[in-house]
Amino acid sequence: MINLRAVLVGCGSISQTWLDAIQEIAGLEVVGLVDLEEEVAEARAAEYESLDALISTDLAATLRKTRPDVVFDCTTPEAHAGVTLEALSHGCHVLGEKPMADTLDNARKMVAAAREAGKLYAVIQNRRYDPNIRRLKHFLESGEIGPITTVHSDFYVGAHFGGFRDRMQHVLLLDMAIHTFDAARLITGADPLAVYCKEWNPAGSWYDHGASAVAIFEMTGGIVYTYRGSWCAEGLNTTWEGEWRVIGENGSVTWDGGDGFQAQVVAETGGFFSEWHGVDVAPFAGAAGVDGHASLIREFVNAVRTGSTPETICTDNIKSLAMVFGAVESAEMGRRVGFAESW
Repeated sequence: MINLRAVLVGCGSISQTWLDAIQEIAGLEVVGLVDLEEEVAEARAAEYESLDALISTDLAATLRKTRPDVVFDCTTPEAHAGVTLEALSHGCHVLGEKPMADTLDNARKMVAAAREAGKLYAVIQNRRYDPNIRRLKHFLESGEIGPITTVHSDFYVGAHFGGFRDRMQHVLLLDMAIHTFDAARLITGADPLAVYCKEWNPAGSWYDHGASAVAIFEMTGGIVYTYRGSWCAEGLNTTWEGEWRVIGENGSVTWDGGDGFQAQVVAETGGFFSEWHGVDVAPFAGAAGVDGHASLIREFVNAVRTGSTPETICTDNIKSLAMVFGAVESAEMGRRVGFAESW
C-alpha cells in the first residue's frame, strides 16, 4: 500500500464529513489544514485527536512545507479554480467539492491544467453514491425496458435556508440542479447536446431570484430529459434525490428517490393498449460499499495509488457542470442553447 499525504483546504462544516471519511482510510495522512480564518482550521483540527497537521491561511506556503500527494478542496465554488490550479502547479492530485467551478471557462482551465500536470482532478458528486440510484442504474443496464428514450425528474423541496441562498441569482439551478443533472447523466450514460430552460420566482417565494425552473435537455442517443424543480414548494415535497420516470422502448420504471421502485414491461402488443407485466427492480448487490462522500474519497485515493480513473474525473464531470450553465444561459436568453463539443 502506498502511503499518501494530504492537505485539506476549507475547514467549514462540510470538511467534517471529509475528515470523518479520511480517518477510516489506512495510509492516508492529513498533514495540513488551510482556511482563510486560522481559528476555523484550529477548531476543526481540535476535533480529531490523531490529527497532527500544519494550520495555515496560506495554501502555497503549506504545499511547499508539507509536500502533499493530494489536496482536498472544501472551499466555496468561487475559490475552486484558484485552489485547484495552485495544487496542480505543486504536483498534487486534487479532489474537490461540487460544483467544479463558478464558471465554465474556469472549469475548462482546470481541466487543461490537470492534463498538462498529468495529475488526477475529480469532483465530489456524492449523490451518485446512493444505493438506490445505483439500483436504478443497474436495472436500466439490464435492458428490461429496452433502450431509453425519455427521462423525467421532479425536484420539489421547500427549503428555508436563510443566509446567502436567499439572495442568490439562479439559486435552484446553481445551488442544487447539478446533483439532478449529474444523476440524469449517470443513469442514461448520455451527454447533453442542447437545452431550453424557463426560470422564475413564484409569488410567495422567500428567495429573491429563480427559485423554480423547468428545463428540456436534448441528449446523445436521441434521449430527451426533462427537469422540473423548485426550492420554494410548500407541501408534498420530493426526496432530495427527486422523483424519476424513465421510459424505454419496451417499458417504464419509476423511482421515488427513496426505496420505492415500480417497473412494467410489454408482455404482448396488438390491442389499443399493450399488455404489460410488472418486473422487480432488484436491490443493488454492492449497496454496502456505497455511502456518499466516503465512497468518492476512497475511490479517489485508490485511483491515485493504482493509476485508475475516478468515476467523477474532471473531463467527465465538466459535462454535468455544462448542463447547469447551459440552463442558466437559456433562462437568461429565453432560447434554446446548444453545448460546445469541446466543453
